[in-house]
Amino acid sequence: MNEHYTLPYPALTMYQLVEASARKNANETAIEFYGKKIKYREFIQRIERCAKAFLAAGVGKGDAVTLCMPNVPQTLECFYALNRIGAIANMVHPLSAQTEITYYLNISESKAIVTVDMFFENVHKAIENADHPVRAVICRMQDELPLALAAAYLVKKGKEFLKYPNTDNSITYQAFLKGASRVKSAPVAAFDKDRTAVILYSGGTSGLPKGICLTDLNFNACAMQSRKAIDVVFRHGLKMLSCMPMFHGFGLGLNIHIVLIYGACCVLMPTFDKHSYAKALIRKRPNFIAGVPTIFEALLHLPELDGKDLSFLLGMFCGGDSLSVELKKSIDTFLKEHNASIQVREGYGLTECVTASCLTPKDVYRENSIGLPYPDTYYQIVAPGTDDVLPFGEEGEIILRGPTLMKEYLKNPEETAKTLRRLADGNLWLYTGDLGTMDEDGYVYFKQRIKRMIITNGYNVYPGPIENIIDGVEEVAYSCVIGVKDPRRMQRVRAYVVLLDGIQPSESLKQKIMDELTLHVAKYALPREIIFRDELPKTLVGKVAYRKLEEEANAEEAAR
Repeated sequence: MNEHYTLPYPALTMYQLVEASARKNANETAIEFYGKKIKYREFIQRIERCAKAFLAAGVGKGDAVTLCMPNVPQTLECFYALNRIGAIANMVHPLSAQTEITYYLNISESKAIVTVDMFFENVHKAIENADHPVRAVICRMQDELPLALAAAYLVKKGKEFLKYPNTDNSITYQAFLKGASRVKSAPVAAFDKDRTAVILYSGGTSGLPKGICLTDLNFNACAMQSRKAIDVVFRHGLKMLSCMPMFHGFGLGLNIHIVLIYGACCVLMPTFDKHSYAKALIRKRPNFIAGVPTIFEALLHLPELDGKDLSFLLGMFCGGDSLSVELKKSIDTFLKEHNASIQVREGYGLTECVTASCLTPKDVYRENSIGLPYPDTYYQIVAPGTDDVLPFGEEGEIILRGPTLMKEYLKNPEETAKTLRRLADGNLWLYTGDLGTMDEDGYVYFKQRIKRMIITNGYNVYPGPIENIIDGVEEVAYSCVIGVKDPRRMQRVRAYVVLLDGIQPSESLKQKIMDELTLHVAKYALPREIIFRDELPKTLVGKVAYRKLEEEANAEEAAR
């Protein structure tokens, strides 16, 4: 599509690429879910039925639908059905707080939300507070499980959610699909390089999350670039253990889309549990696994993997957070001891360019490097706060350009202008907010985030909004939220709280703060610890010295 690009990016939507793959691989397995297999031919039929159902429900080209879902087959068919009819998939974490879901519904102007019955109570409350009518479609896990597992799940857990739907504006997924019979055909939307196809969310350093508007080209280019950079052929017969969630660019782009457009199989995992993950590795023998450092660190200590053969692995890819030199060495040793002829390969990227844009080469590793930029992706290092390009080896802000750059931040032109800048060379560059260097061979080295941000289990957590909620509790004078190094999560969230004069710390007050946070903050972002202090260290200008708190907390952690 651009004479300067080395890869041929077709003028096709995400759905059209998957449909082309399905024509070549009709009888191959596209999706496996707890042993239930869906072939490519059936997957396309399911997408068509779902597309008709959306049309019957009044969803059309340009309309947004929120998918508040884990990695289950219904999520995939809804995602590609929306893409097929030219609608927008608004991807939301199912563990988001009620107020967050309301915000996502409002800013995207979603006509409907698709969720799983176990999350519906929270979703229903979010809908009640939305500024426009929203229809809810409720999926059930047991509908996609093999018969024996479905029965066991229903008895053990699923029966408690059968009371949903229980509102006038909600419907089961099966009832929703029956609407497809009222529509003769679902036209396939034409490719439009400037159309928003997907909205993903990134937290803000302050205030509300930013909606990241991504196009078909963004996702297709990312998948094609990834395949080239991975330097291992994705093809039918190969499998990816798809554990990373679809509401995250890493999960959607590299655990799902790349797999399907090249005819391989997604082995879906709706949640991560280290023991279940280990069992899936042994039973399903996936050829590719991708995740955050905490997932791979957990594998090193699991008795289920003792003495097991992992020679089937063709690629292990790590992103979402920095992979320490020590952990990489431990993982590589683990792989060798388990007969895998690969190394763990670290990538770097951000949702504003879908996901990865840089990757460690297959058989080369430079200590502390995040590798080489993807094909057709170009990196530069600039002096922070400027557009001045720095020489090799000098530390500055990482900026990049290529076909995966987002279209914009949703309804936020000010932040868009700060992040996407057209420079003197005529190209549009993405300013990452991360510090790093580049050597003369083009290897990139990530140093630290310019923005104050905590990464826990691969998720971005921003302290500002959490502090605002804590400070709103009437007994609180002020607070400070930091990330503390954690062997399992990389960082865990800790809140320091100073109370008003005359107020005594207590467990009941701690619980009051947590109750307030739970209403407004996603579960993964909740503080693991609340520590009361008489005062907190301050900078010369009177701000809380959060870096000093981080240093103290991490020193204490290291001394344990």
